[in-house]
Amino acid sequence: MKLFAFSLLATLALSSPFAKADSIKDSLSQLQAVGPEGAGNKEAAAAWTELTGHGVDMILPTLAAMDTAGPLARNWMRTAVESVFRNSANAGGELPAEKIRSFLLDRDNDPNARHLAFDLYREINPDKAAELVPEMADDPSTPLRREAVAQMITAGQDFLKKDQKGQAVATLTNALDAARDIDQIETIAKLLRDDLEQTVDLPSHFGFLMYWDVIAPFDNTDRKGFDTAYPPEKEINLQSKYEGKEGKEIAWQPYSTSNDYGMVDFNQPYDPLKQVVGYAYTEFDSAEDRAAELRLGCKNAWKIWLNGELLFGRDEYHRGIRIDQYILPIQLKRGKNTLLVKACQNEQEQDWTVQWQFQLRICDSTGTAIHSTDRKPTPKTNAKPRRRGGVE
Repeated sequence: MKLFAFSLLATLALSSPFAKADSIKDSLSQLQAVGPEGAGNKEAAAAWTELTGHGVDMILPTLAAMDTAGPLARNWMRTAVESVFRNSANAGGELPAEKIRSFLLDRDNDPNARHLAFDLYREINPDKAAELVPEMADDPSTPLRREAVAQMITAGQDFLKKDQKGQAVATLTNALDAARDIDQIETIAKLLRDDLEQTVDLPSHFGFLMYWDVIAPFDNTDRKGFDTAYPPEKEINLQSKYEGKEGKEIAWQPYSTSNDYGMVDFNQPYDPLKQVVGYAYTEFDSAEDRAAELRLGCKNAWKIWLNGELLFGRDEYHRGIRIDQYILPIQLKRGKNTLLVKACQNEQEQDWTVQWQFQLRICDSTGTAIHSTDRKPTPKTNAKPRRRGGVE
């Protein structure tokens, strides 16, 4: 009898809400410890099995834990939530619909976890989930914002089919303001430009910096230029002239771009040179002291300075370029902020190595553009025609 009583007490203790919560917490901690190249996978697999064994009680804690989890851990957590949800739904079990909805509506929660919560809630109650979508147009979660934009694009296309052009323009313009994903933005821009004959200012929408002063070429033979501090890294004097590659005198010159995605192309003012370094300088007037992000795209080796302080750099060449390729958190100061970009071109001669260019924008953490108080209109044409070898 004593042994039976002890076993019963032990079973009750393990099945208590506090014991279950601790077990879930321990399993999540183990998942968060998983590392690259398979480190911790064996332990994570055991923790995953234990976590999913708690049924639907693990869904909300796991969603909450995704906020501090790395990419690998988030994958483990996502599959755990989806597995438990699917098994419970197939078995006709009760799902925590209102708790999932509350998690979704709390914008302070992790953006990706909130999107997963939306997918779950949509399976539980598609109609009520659809009612939430219009309110997501300004959501800090880009995946949730995408849901609202998709709905707006469809509505705009419907207005267009009915020849209700005024409603189509208004709806698609609102969609463009909300959109953050390139594919949606290009779809909206094409509809507005081609079908509705509207002017679309994508550089302004994104917050790309379009006006610069550039100077080149400095020497990058044997790729030594990346670590060489040429004069622009020591001072910014736009009236100065310097000794460039092969002893030639070089000077700053104004440059502007009309590219939809703010591409600053050194092959426009200069020949498509190899083994060279170029610098681009601009100023940004901020309305206030504030946190922001610099988002850079560049396939060359690069460095970037804000207000004379080196932010970051990558000594790699021709790994591709895309919008928002590199995201750098910054602190803007009220008034003038200076930006200097260094772009290095190496010795490779293949056609796909010709590009000597970058794109840079300033935005908040949701990708919403932050504009300089003295932002100039987007140029209608590039300052100089593209030279041979340049790539749009």
